[in-house]
Amino acid sequence: MKLVVGLGNIGQNYTDTRHNAGFMSVDTFAEKFSIKLDMQSKFKGFVGRGMIFGEDVFLLKPSTFMNLSGDAIIALVNFYKISIDDILVVYDDISLELGVLRFRASGSAGGHNGIKSIIKNLGQEKFARLKIGIGPQPDFMPSERFVLQKFTNEELLLLKNINNKTTEAIEFWVKNGVEKTIPKFNGKVI
Repeated sequence: MKLVVGLGNIGQNYTDTRHNAGFMSVDTFAEKFSIKLDMQSKFKGFVGRGMIFGEDVFLLKPSTFMNLSGDAIIALVNFYKISIDDILVVYDDISLELGVLRFRASGSAGGHNGIKSIIKNLGQEKFARLKIGIGPQPDFMPSERFVLQKFTNEELLLLKNINNKTTEAIEFWVKNGVEKTIPKFNGKVI
């Protein structure tokens, strides 16, 4: 049983913002595999489930807003007894240029409030992550403002290709695990 979590903020005001790169990526993955995501209040998010390469895979988009993402994840993990080793969190990273993906098997929050919440709720840092570059952040703009900016139309076109690549990366992770996925998908994808 696997769990793929896309991080973001719900609501019309946040559609197409940089902080919602994780949501967009999971939406692309769900569309490819015809997995419908429905709001499930007991899991504090939009949840979908499907069989992919013989694996039972859950998709989750927390409805808790970014800073409380861990509340949604722990609810689903505890209910279905999902192993920490079978979790992949997909989210934005301002330190990476748009078009760059970076897989990690574990690590600190690196200043990302969604990841801080997940680490707090899971009680550990050892879960797989797929970071999606949304930078570069302008020097004059605070990160809180930058991540809530909408992607430009040109960037949204690039993001379509990036999301296709993240879908391919998530598929590979489902079949092969994080250690084999890291060398294959880290780096610039467009």
